[in-house]
Amino acid sequence: MKKRFIYIFFASTMLASVSSCKIDTFPADNLSDNNFWNTSADLRMAANYFYSTLPGLTTTDVAQDVWSCYAFTNSGNDRNISDGSRVAPASSGDYNYYGIFQANKLIEKSTEVLAKGANADEVNWYVGEARFFRAWYYFEMFKRFGGVPIITKTLSVNSPELLTPRATREELLNFIFEDLDFAISVLRSPDALNTAKEYGRISKTAVQAFKARVALFEGTREKFHEYGDANKHLTLAKESAEAVMNSNDYALFSKPGTGSGGQVTNDAYYNLFQEAGDGRANKENIIVKAYGVNQANSIVSTPVQRYYEGANVTPTQNFVSKYLMADGLPIEKSPLYSEPTAQTTHAGYFAKKDPRMSFTIFKRGDEFIQSSNYTIPNPRQHVSGYGIRKYANKAFWNIQASYIDKPILRYAEVLLIYAEAQYELNGSISDADLDKTVNALRGRLPQVNIGTTGVPNYVSLPKLTNAFATANGLSMQEEIRRERLVELAYEGQAYWDLIRWKKAEVEMKESLIGSYFFSEYLTDPGEKWSATTPKNAKGYVVLQDASLRKFDPKKDYLWPIPLDEIAKNRENIKQNPGW
Repeated sequence: MKKRFIYIFFASTMLASVSSCKIDTFPADNLSDNNFWNTSADLRMAANYFYSTLPGLTTTDVAQDVWSCYAFTNSGNDRNISDGSRVAPASSGDYNYYGIFQANKLIEKSTEVLAKGANADEVNWYVGEARFFRAWYYFEMFKRFGGVPIITKTLSVNSPELLTPRATREELLNFIFEDLDFAISVLRSPDALNTAKEYGRISKTAVQAFKARVALFEGTREKFHEYGDANKHLTLAKESAEAVMNSNDYALFSKPGTGSGGQVTNDAYYNLFQEAGDGRANKENIIVKAYGVNQANSIVSTPVQRYYEGANVTPTQNFVSKYLMADGLPIEKSPLYSEPTAQTTHAGYFAKKDPRMSFTIFKRGDEFIQSSNYTIPNPRQHVSGYGIRKYANKAFWNIQASYIDKPILRYAEVLLIYAEAQYELNGSISDADLDKTVNALRGRLPQVNIGTTGVPNYVSLPKLTNAFATANGLSMQEEIRRERLVELAYEGQAYWDLIRWKKAEVEMKESLIGSYFFSEYLTDPGEKWSATTPKNAKGYVVLQDASLRKFDPKKDYLWPIPLDEIAKNRENIKQNPGW
């Protein structure tokens, strides 16, 4: 079934665009303004620009996954955040006011459009979108730099606001919430958008979900970094997530069936990252980067497998070891787990584990590329011994253009936000709340075969309950965090989780480890691994030794302000501590 998407409007001459991403550049576009900004349709067209800025599946977008210790890349430019070797840059696209300028422009011009007789509700739809994206852009800088100057109008070269000082964290966060609250008050529901054939535009509940993400980030950061009012923001995170849950606008994506052995099968988690997960029929996706349907009906394409199947992002054992066994226990506690040996195969290592491991990472037999299905990791591309299976699609590999939408914020994350906020507020969480969050996610997974004598024995991943955690000596906090890590694997969240939990200073300094060096790496008919591949004492591939990794908690929890921004406003822009 064909989908109708928002179409991205790239004609910058129709917008008040600027020639760079800086706030001190004069917009040379006055001529285009004379014939624009007349109707709500003009506002809609201008707002389409914002959707082109949503993070997608390009090299730059997937880089966030390798900033953590849970992925590895051959690219030193991306790796230097992970290993602590970066220095303050001369300039950076992350310190970015271009989108903020565009949002301010639309907000200002909306009054002219309204004065010309446009429908007030329609005008507010696109002002709401502009204010949502302005909040988005500020939050991206907030995560990295802390407080930055708040600019609320378009500027010329003589504007005094060019010397605006940095806002405090609290000031900037309050501004972000003000924009989000306005957007919530004026935007449409996702079903109303779908009825209007505008699937993909930001809905009222999408803003609420994003607000929950923002509040959880700062609430937990305040709690574990010991500043601010953590409970205020944790409460806001919980309430915002609960509002989305109570709206009935979204639900987990699920397609149950019956396998040949009689077991319940469910490929829903895998299909979230395939064409089957596209469109409003999948009510789990809340905010998506829309790519289209195919070459004939597309918005934009991405050669995604060049990034995820190549050497740009490869999972580490630091991450893979987090997967639970089928009995619901971590590998260090489960009797189902045994350390790999010379007789263990790469595919065998996936056995008896949380099914999300097989849906997220390639194993032998998985559909791969034009020439073959997956065998063993390619030592040049999947240098860690693992490759990301999400978004992999043989047909799109063949044409080197993928049209699978990227989920940017899913309902699963909302459930996890609710569970985490509830636990961090109270130091506990009820079984009822676990059932509607963590256990709802586990409930859509297929059963796992734990048979050991050739006779299938299919079991479901057990529920996480307080009794189960107590009986097995599990930390509820750690299990909620684990669920978040494996559910949202390689969706750009892990690095920021380590930052807000204040865990980066521990985990980021550990050696980056790849898979066990399985015997078949040297004997498989395909491309063989070198026998001299660095390995640790347990036989796992060493990607980067701990001696080459550092994380300074006095400075690395904030990013350095680009030097050119400081040079232009020395009195008001001071460098972050330690940089």
